[in-house]
Amino acid sequence: MADPELRELLERLHDRYNRPEFIACDPIAVPHRYTDRADREIAGFLAATIAWGNRKAIVASGHRMMRCMDDAPADFVRNASAGELAALDRFVHRTFNGGDLRDFVLALRRLDAQYGGIGAFFETHYEATRSLPAVFAAFRRAFFSADHAPRCEKHLSSVERGAACKRLCMYLRWMVRHDDRGVDFGLWRRIPMSALYLPLDVHAGETGRLLGLLSRRQNDWRAVEQITAALRAYDADDPVRFDFALFGAGMEGKLQPI
Repeated sequence: MADPELRELLERLHDRYNRPEFIACDPIAVPHRYTDRADREIAGFLAATIAWGNRKAIVASGHRMMRCMDDAPADFVRNASAGELAALDRFVHRTFNGGDLRDFVLALRRLDAQYGGIGAFFETHYEATRSLPAVFAAFRRAFFSADHAPRCEKHLSSVERGAACKRLCMYLRWMVRHDDRGVDFGLWRRIPMSALYLPLDVHAGETGRLLGLLSRRQNDWRAVEQITAALRAYDADDPVRFDFALFGAGMEGKLQPI
């Protein structure tokens, strides 16, 4: 049952942080460089892929990555020459290096050729399964279906191995959610917002436990399911909008257990 005090806190924090002012200092700023759907899908996926660690560094690296791709990510994925792909070697963000980026670009090229883009893959597979975990598993298999360096596999989490898949969940939030706030894109309308899962990282997990939304100690897929189910009690149609609230609670750092 929803707790009225917690509902008020979640709504207040959601309202404070689901605003355009939030964009510039968040990785979602990278796909917000573009207006074209394919550019946003590719820029968003690559920005989400490197979204761990210091947020300021993530945003800076994401913008730098786009410049390495001539600030035209969809065209680069589809048409970059061998020489242009080799030039990606200069990119590095923590353990994600130029070789990883090149393999990811080639995997995105295959997906674009075979399925018509990332969005088409996710929407079509969701309609067939009605299960985002099943789609995550299918996406990872398709993504790594051709030759690639095994080391790059660590940058795309496996839900079949129980990973929280924080970056994929965050990317899906960006692409699926839609409201009148102007932060998330709402490009993939064939996937309902109610099907989304919370992007669970260390900070969201700590905040969720403090607020009584999560009891599981590990930040794994079972924890993602638990905290998302708890948030559905507060908004069954759009539970992941409270990602903004949990982020905001962590930013404010003044919460007391509820």
